Amino acid sequence: MFLHTVRSEGLAHLSYIVGDGGHAAVIDPRRDCDVYLRIARDEGCHVTHIFETHRNEDYVIGSTALAARTGADIYHGKELGFRYGNAVSDGDTFELGGARLTVLHTPGHTMESISLALADTGFSDRPVGVFTGDALFVGDVGRTDFFPDNAEEVAGLLYDSLHEKLLPLGDGVILYPAHGAGSVCGDAMASREFSTLGYEREANPRLQLERAEFVSFKVNEHHYQPPYFRKMEELNLEGAPVVAALPVPEPLPAEEFAAAMDEGALVIDLRSPEAAAGARVPGSLVIPLNMLPSFGGWFLPYDRPLALVVEYPDEAQTTVRYLHRLGYSEVAGYLEDGLHGWEVSGREFEAIPQITAQTLRDRLAAGEQFTLLDVRKKGEFEEGHLEGARHIYVGELPDRVDEVPEDGPVVTFCGSGRRAIIAASVLCRAGFESVENCLGSVRVCAALGCEIIT
Repeated sequence: MFLHTVRSEGLAHLSYIVGDGGHAAVIDPRRDCDVYLRIARDEGCHVTHIFETHRNEDYVIGSTALAARTGADIYHGKELGFRYGNAVSDGDTFELGGARLTVLHTPGHTMESISLALADTGFSDRPVGVFTGDALFVGDVGRTDFFPDNAEEVAGLLYDSLHEKLLPLGDGVILYPAHGAGSVCGDAMASREFSTLGYEREANPRLQLERAEFVSFKVNEHHYQPPYFRKMEELNLEGAPVVAALPVPEPLPAEEFAAAMDEGALVIDLRSPEAAAGARVPGSLVIPLNMLPSFGGWFLPYDRPLALVVEYPDEAQTTVRYLHRLGYSEVAGYLEDGLHGWEVSGREFEAIPQITAQTLRDRLAAGEQFTLLDVRKKGEFEEGHLEGARHIYVGELPDRVDEVPEDGPVVTFCGSGRRAIIAASVLCRAGFESVENCLGSVRVCAALGCEIIT
């Protein structure tokens, strides 16, 4: 028997391939599915089963693509009307040689959510591990905010799933969740990926709550819902179109790149905050490459081609992979020779001034008049922020840009400068003329003596 974890960077998505006796099952596959085929080949087996623990909101699931490559059957919970695959019920079992997967209906995050208990029948019928989808994470539990009209009911369903279905499997059972730290599907996940149900029973803060406390906590929990979630729900209900291979983006000389812009392409600058702020194509949206999986869905339209600015050519292919996982398919190409190619073509470029935490401290101490725009999450802001800061979450900024004063300088601020550079480029695209990006953080500012408000 073998079990491999497949990590999808940026999304903090965890999928799994488990098998024995020449058969393998993949749980919650990503859309670029070659990795599962490589593992199956190396393990000398065939992928025969594909399980979806729920309809995902944060990425395009790769079930239809993997099924097209392998002929495997797809399975998911029966409480939602999927247009593909097969419905399963609580208690259904699937044999993969000596590995047995048993379906557990664990609603709460979504109504059709399932978990899969894994047993090694050569030793015992008792489970050795459980794939929990978005019901239970390491250090956290799944969000329940997708059903606001019956929020208390779904929170209660999740509590029951945790305490009546999952924890009774046994303290020694290994936990295999669908996401790790950094995912939008939870808010307090541990940075490690390994745990057991017994450890979570004792240490997971959410599992220490009584039912009424748990329901109240979940009902009042704050989560963001990026607009692309609706697109993911649509694709993951209907079945995402199967793409034979990822497209290879073409290098575009500056003239062709500019022509693509004239024809409606949106320019995304995927370089570091420091590089993008130093010189960028006018009107471009800056999203550092490692931030794209988490933030692309907030800003990128599905009805316009995307033109890429990258530091190195191979990053263009990585960008296409990330976009593919979010359902974006139309990439016009990438700027050949990067900003250097744009500059030597004689075209104009823009800069976003950057300041240090020390400069920010000095300006605050001197009483200078400017807008300090903190674009971190609501919880981060409430835990500690600089005096006088205005808070708008970066993902919501395009819809709330009219709340930012235009009659003076604006300094964007986050935890490191990465979300802040996104916000700065959004403001520049909206016509703000005096925008700066701070490369500091609340922690740095506190160490420098800035007043922190909680």
